[in-house]
Amino acid sequence: MSVTNSRVVDADFLALPLSKSADSAISTAKSAGASHVDVRIERVRTGYLQFRDSRSETQSDDTVTGVGVRVIVDGTWGFASSPEISPEVAKQLALTAVAMAKTSKPLSTEEVSLADEPIYANRTWVSEYEIDPFSISDETKIARMVDLSNKLLATSTVTNVSAYTMYVKEQKYYADSYGTSTTQQRVRIQSQFDAVSVGDHGFESMRTLAQPAGYGWEWMDNATYNWDAEIAELPSLLAEKVKAPSVEPGKYDLLIDPSNLWLTIHESIGHATELDRAIGYEANYAGTSFATPNNLNILKYGSALMNVKGDRLTSHGLSTVGFDDEGVEAQQWDIIKDGILVGYQLDRRISARVGRDRSNGCAFADSPARVPIQRMPNVSLQPDPNGPDMTGLIASVEDGILIKGDNSWSIDMQRYNFQFTGQQFHRIKNGKVVGQLKDVAYQATTTDFWGAMRTVGGPSTYLLSGAFNCGKGQPSQVAAVSHGAPAAVFSQINVLNTVAEAGA
Repeated sequence: MSVTNSRVVDADFLALPLSKSADSAISTAKSAGASHVDVRIERVRTGYLQFRDSRSETQSDDTVTGVGVRVIVDGTWGFASSPEISPEVAKQLALTAVAMAKTSKPLSTEEVSLADEPIYANRTWVSEYEIDPFSISDETKIARMVDLSNKLLATSTVTNVSAYTMYVKEQKYYADSYGTSTTQQRVRIQSQFDAVSVGDHGFESMRTLAQPAGYGWEWMDNATYNWDAEIAELPSLLAEKVKAPSVEPGKYDLLIDPSNLWLTIHESIGHATELDRAIGYEANYAGTSFATPNNLNILKYGSALMNVKGDRLTSHGLSTVGFDDEGVEAQQWDIIKDGILVGYQLDRRISARVGRDRSNGCAFADSPARVPIQRMPNVSLQPDPNGPDMTGLIASVEDGILIKGDNSWSIDMQRYNFQFTGQQFHRIKNGKVVGQLKDVAYQATTTDFWGAMRTVGGPSTYLLSGAFNCGKGQPSQVAAVSHGAPAAVFSQINVLNTVAEAGA
């Protein structure tokens, strides 16, 4: 395998007319009356390989390249973009963006302003990865995925296997009329194997727990993540699930593994503390939020053990950057402290609108053809520095269920009432795991659930998880985001039987 220098931006991206195009757009827009100009030049390459029973079904390698110019003229936004990168095109985009702002002014109901940010000139940032996945041949990548699929199919339990790997390299040049200019490159990867057992029992499935992360192809080597060990264990876990009894609905103590808890964090905390959603500005895509600004420093979000931070700094985080899409330097901050709501996710416009001095760097656009909007940073539940390990957590549960892996979920338009399922459900009695269950879903309101958190695991239980496909905005934009969490115990949570609920 060839290894790239993970601290250097690719030379072919740097060879594009980045600064010349940005300078052309900025000077043109300012001369035409813009009080603010920012330019993003981006190249986003996405590879995808999909397999069914070890056979390759889909191979794609797509690249989106272009430039986007955003302006403020007389308190009104304007934007224009093109897939062509040149000073001449950038100049025309600047004029188009200014014209759009002037045309929109009579319809605008808001005087747009931006929170201040220090100037960062000629900064470069590259994410922490070792092997550029695009430097590895498709044949090598396919061979690895087929080998792992074959190991599952070789067992008597597994009837079918679906698998995929998706990898992205995102390169971005940003410059604005204040003097900030940044060049960034980051890589991320997600791979998954879903094993299915079909027989007289009907069918059951179970998938790998490996999470997407800001790694390169080294993620598929056992030194970074032990794929061979998980693949070896999956068939026996699936065989046990096939024979497992269906859960009796009722109240249980839940020990939730971070491979499941990350999604609950994402839906009930991550989206709920987006300030544009909390003030009602973002509503059409998945609703607003119960965690409104009048609750800041007042709302008891959960138990006193609950400490949640937002950041764009975590090593290998999917939302980790050096600077956001408005030139704001990456930061870390408290969202929930000792169970109390104390912070939100901000971009520069929303920060100014609510009287904040500074954004915490949460602006992102998923392509040069889209305007930046406030997007989720890494949002993570902090472990208890002195908390128990997984063995200790299991021992603390007399009558409960250990839940691992994410699956389907539902949450209301205020981010308040929810239910979640999972991949694995292990029955705990008298502090010991005694077998699996199936057909489990847990249900609660956000504050009742987090208020019931009675034990938070220590650092050894902590895992960084997340998703490639968080959606927001109209037109819809997709962002990758990580959520770290320890394992944690929640007292007397309502558990549903999904088969009974479906009327089967």
